[in-house]
Amino acid sequence: MFKSVRTLFCNAMGRTILVALSSMVLVGCRGGPSPTVDLTSSPDKKPHVIYLPVIFGGEKSPAPFPTLTAPSPPAPPPSKQPPPSPTPLPPPVPKPGYGVQVHLFAGDMAETLRWAQGLGVGWVKQQVAWNIIEHGPDNFEWEPLDRAVEACNGFGFKVLLSIIHAPDWTRASELEAGPPADYAEFGRFMGQLATRYRGRVAAYELWNEPNLAREWQGDTLDPARFVALVAEGARGVRAADPGALVVSGAPAVTGINDGVVAIDDRVFLRGMYEAGIAQWIDGIAAHPYGFANPPDESWQDAVHVASSHNDHPSFFFHDTLEDYHAIMLAYGDTGHQIWVTEFGWPSTEGMKVENMTGWEYARQVSETQQANYIVRAFQMGDERLWVGPMFLWNLNLATIWGPGDPVSAYSLLRPDGSYRPAYIALRLAAPLEP
Repeated sequence: MFKSVRTLFCNAMGRTILVALSSMVLVGCRGGPSPTVDLTSSPDKKPHVIYLPVIFGGEKSPAPFPTLTAPSPPAPPPSKQPPPSPTPLPPPVPKPGYGVQVHLFAGDMAETLRWAQGLGVGWVKQQVAWNIIEHGPDNFEWEPLDRAVEACNGFGFKVLLSIIHAPDWTRASELEAGPPADYAEFGRFMGQLATRYRGRVAAYELWNEPNLAREWQGDTLDPARFVALVAEGARGVRAADPGALVVSGAPAVTGINDGVVAIDDRVFLRGMYEAGIAQWIDGIAAHPYGFANPPDESWQDAVHVASSHNDHPSFFFHDTLEDYHAIMLAYGDTGHQIWVTEFGWPSTEGMKVENMTGWEYARQVSETQQANYIVRAFQMGDERLWVGPMFLWNLNLATIWGPGDPVSAYSLLRPDGSYRPAYIALRLAAPLEP
């Protein structure tokens, strides 16, 4: 329903740009000419103002220039003038309740954490594949995760580990990914994991998107079975590290409810509550992806910005948050928060992404919109006391997988490590007072 438009003002030194993000009505069309913009402001939307420094070509910002004590040499002829240098970014605004998902097992780990530190966030999330760590009964390869946890602690981050993919030797099927045949194996492993990182990992997310067949291979899609897995994992964590928090794995938002490919996430969450999930966890995880829809928009709105994925509540950030909260209240759960363990908006602008099959909606989101949507989504979490930590997906996958993979469209960085507008906007965003 709304599209962000930038109004630029430069100060006398030309070093800072004021970007006023205001709401405009937009009628989108896929695969056609540029959409028509109605310049009538929406009375119920407040503009969001973000101060952005001048950034030339997306380069990394250098350290401030040193003070010269000797006379400057004569300026070279105009034809030999050096290109302008990028303006250093202002320091990040601290936001301890915000988080970002990182990938620390490829590339320079310290550089990745410096990028995260540059956002001002207090949390990082790392997904951990159980089958990569335990190659056989009690045959562990801990070293990469040891280095990751130590590095995160050294940077002062709170750490959320998301645990997925049981080893083949624990499973009834060797298909792509899924839980162990004996859920007690998951409890054993979580106990060993929490023992090793006692006091150093703040929270564990138990599994990922269990309402999808691709994440639950070799087992039956069933919220009650998932709760049984969570119960075993929670027992293992709490016996080993009572101070660590346990968060249920988040259902995927798909709009599918065939029971084979997927179970609708709202249906699945209700089933989780009916199976007693509330007694095992400290937070309910959610993945409220917005596809190409603005975060404030609802599927029930008469007009939509996006021309696809706009006809089901699972495709809207706002609706997923509100629907999950309503389900929690319907089952009498007033003691837990929703942890937004993944969310984000993709944009192919400036990324040269080669293949967006199945992710075509990313072409409808500009980089300016991506930045605006991400900041606004964090603010919406601030406005809701029942929303806990939020983790943007993702920081740096574009630097690892490059433009050949569609997940790069979600990244805050370009493949060369330079900042996208969303990185700068989040760096300068301040959390709202509840």
